[in-house]
Amino acid sequence: MTTRVWPRRLMTGVYWFVALQFALGAITKYWPGETFFGPPYAVQFVEWGYPSWMRFVVGSLEGLAAVLLVIPSRRTRFLGATTLAFVLTGAVTTHIISPDGLSESWAAPTHLVIAGALALANWPADWRDLLRAPAGRAPSPTR
Repeated sequence: MTTRVWPRRLMTGVYWFVALQFALGAITKYWPGETFFGPPYAVQFVEWGYPSWMRFVVGSLEGLAAVLLVIPSRRTRFLGATTLAFVLTGAVTTHIISPDGLSESWAAPTHLVIAGALALANWPADWRDLLRAPAGRAPSPTR
């Protein structure tokens, strides 16, 4: 194998690892009872000052971002990482405002840094690249 294959495989493993973490987090947001992270998220969101249904919005965004991260396209990985950065900015802010201990508050900032690094690694050369049809696909004919 060439030496260029291993960095690409390593980065693919990083994307899958982060995606699996957030897929698990999305599942636990939908879980009705206690999770292995602690009390039910319905209770935690209310304690943080949000309505309990907000966990479904956050869980959906995390699940969507996890799917986008494993699709091998710079565009989808950028969108997935920026979605995570958006969600994690809210999580970090929530943990700063809430009286959670350090043991409960370290994961959100750590994941925010990782999501930011992944977004920067997939930053488009031109923002219009996010709006263009993927290469290799012809636009649909209009009548």
